Amino acid sequence: MYRYYERVTLPSTTANQDEDAPSSDRRSQPQTLLIDADDTLWENNVYFERAIAQFISFLNHRTFTPEQVREVLNEVERENIIRHGYGLHSFAHALVNTFERLTIGPITPELHKQINSIAHEIAEHPVQLIADVPETLEYLAAKHHLIMVTKGDITEQSGKVTRSGLSAYFSAVEIVAEKNVAAYHTVVEKYELTMERTWMIGNSPKSDINPALLAGVNAIFIPHDNTWILEHEDVIGDGFTGNLLTLGGFGELREHF
Repeated sequence: MYRYYERVTLPSTTANQDEDAPSSDRRSQPQTLLIDADDTLWENNVYFERAIAQFISFLNHRTFTPEQVREVLNEVERENIIRHGYGLHSFAHALVNTFERLTIGPITPELHKQINSIAHEIAEHPVQLIADVPETLEYLAAKHHLIMVTKGDITEQSGKVTRSGLSAYFSAVEIVAEKNVAAYHTVVEKYELTMERTWMIGNSPKSDINPALLAGVNAIFIPHDNTWILEHEDVIGDGFTGNLLTLGGFGELREHF
């Protein structure tokens, strides 16, 4: 379920952080920052959205509106995640399955090839870092302990980590099958982290924020305009004991840590 690039022993911390501790305390005391990758460190979903728009145009359904086609695709993607997990392989299956479900014509090998090519064009895009990411990571890594926590296909995510050039800022990289409460508990136990000084940073309420908070970890929500629709969820307002911050951009982390 997990893969890490470099295992390090993190210095233990025993002092508790006050619930409403000011940022000056976080700056003076080392924290562990668990940081999401896709749409937090680099652009990701925008490429899938472009592929979906291309697919809907290619399908050119006679009676379904583009919005209705997208609703069917969303449902098919949910089904395929259970079967195939996350990543381009699952996405390609979802496009083909949606086409098969909606088209009235025969499905030929050539159509399969064309649909798969729409999905796999995503792999050709270079990793585009989000604004302020490199300099912010350099600043944070000098003072705190950084662990990348991303979900998806191990080969795909490992490749993006390598191409991003950001791995040097992280003491470890965790690639998980799913980000849920159990996954965060596992990361905390694996690295013997102190809850009060551990923060999950990401753009997805469903995967980054809510399960981390429910696991007892602090969280920092950095919204992204192109967050995947299947990751949309209201940020929980109660039922957790840690701290929750909402920031306007990744660079703002320098003001709090």
